[in-house]
Order: sequence, then structure tokens, then C-alpha cells
Amino acid sequence: MGATGAGKSRLSIDLATRFFKDSEIINSDKMQLYRGLDITTNKITTQEQQGVPHHLLGVFDPTQSVITPNEYRKLASKTIINIVSRNGLPLVVGGSNSVIYSLLAKHFNPKLDVFNGQNPDPISSELRFKCCFIWVDVCVKVLDRYLSKRVDEMLDKGMLEELKEFFGSGENLRVKRAGLGQAIGVSELEGCFSNFGRAKYGKLYDEGVRRIKENTCELAKRQVGKILRLKAGGWDLKRIDATEVLRMSDSGGGKVAEIWEEDVVARSVNMVKQFLEE
Repeated sequence: MGATGAGKSRLSIDLATRFFKDSEIINSDKMQLYRGLDITTNKITTQEQQGVPHHLLGVFDPTQSVITPNEYRKLASKTIINIVSRNGLPLVVGGSNSVIYSLLAKHFNPKLDVFNGQNPDPISSELRFKCCFIWVDVCVKVLDRYLSKRVDEMLDKGMLEELKEFFGSGENLRVKRAGLGQAIGVSELEGCFSNFGRAKYGKLYDEGVRRIKENTCELAKRQVGKILRLKAGGWDLKRIDATEVLRMSDSGGGKVAEIWEEDVVARSVNMVKQFLEE
């Protein structure tokens, strides 16, 4: 668990490839459930997956489906049961805490809102599965700087071209607005792709990028707020501080890998081993 950009996917691959080799990963990022916009939604690439099986990642047609928390609960539960039946270790990985809650809360009512409003409904502290929660956390200021840099890197990887194709093909008119249409980048850059998909650069583009960065940082803050709500509601979330890793990567420091191993990987491995031995 953790805010966008905190290192959840990287940690899950390290755990699955180096320490717990019967692991299979279940995506719990709402936007990454759908096919398409792989760069914009920051999906882990096939190469980055390193052969680790991934489930519920880019499998739903965004023009046909909006996966509700209740539907995710059913789909992910079935996936967990199948993995365990093969003596595998399910790793649920993603930043959408609403679907994580829907999956794991023993008493889940889709009509209740446990996260939003001045008086949210009570958190269900009873869980359906025995879980080891690893919360990868990063100081807000450091995370904000890193996320801004990451948006630039996504644009360098082809995010703009991906969105140009998305709007130019009319796909933006076919996807469900309540699903993939909510992905950060879609509404922010929509104004750049009028005239049948020809990008109009300049102020529209600069303003769109600024809004992507701002909205990504706001998303991270909301995600952390939901995590804190779960923790206050009795969920045993084990916090891993990855601040120094992002601080060093943001400043170009040369000891990033070493700090990642010490501060994040080693501590996480110990937590999972202890959990599995209980």
C-alpha cells in the first residue's frame, strides 16, 4: 500500500523474484484495471514484471466496463483463492485504498462511504483474510518533487503521443467516464487535442502538464489520508519509510540502490517472513 510513486510495484517485484518465489501479484489500482493508456496510468511493463504473474492488470474493456468496488471484491477474492490453491502467495499491490478496503473488509457495504465527508461511516476492522500490510510511505515534500519529475519522465516515454492517439481515434468518446476516463492526464490535456487529434502546443500544453502534476500530488495526499483512516480504524499497517530513497533519486545521489535495500527491502522481507511464520 502507499501513495502513487512511493515504490509499491518495485517492492512487490523484489519480494516476488528474490525472496518469495511462489508469489503472484493482484493489481489494486483502479485505473490500471482497464486496457489502454498504459503510460498515462503508469502500468508496470511486461519487462518490469520479470515473469511474475500479474492479475487484474489491464484486462477490462474501458468502453464496456466500470469495475465497482463490489465487483472488485468478488474478482480479487476469487483470484486470491486460486493462487492459494496452487500454494502461492498473493501480493495485493496498488494505491486504490477504496478497492483494497472492499476486498479485505469482512463487513463491506457498498452503500457506505468510510473515507469521505465530515462524518464518514465506521471502518470495519475485521478482515476476511489474514494479511500482512506493508505501507510504503514518503515525506510529502519529497514525494511531490519526485512526482513532478515522474510526470516529465512519463511525457518523455510517450504519454503525449499515447493521448494524441486516444483522442484522435475517438476512444475518449467511447470509454466510460467513470472508469478509464478518470485517469489523470485525460481531462488535463484534452484541450491540446482538438482538430482531429493534432496537438496544439504552447499555453494549453503547459497548463495541462501543470495540472497533471498538481492533481497527481493531490491524489497522493488523498491516498495517504485513506491509509491513515484505515490505520485509525484498527488495521495493522506496518509503515516503511522510503523518503530517503526518493530524496536521493530526486537529487541524483549514487547510493539509491543501497538505501532501497536497507530501508525498504530488508525491512519488508523481515515483516513478511514473520507474518508467514505466525
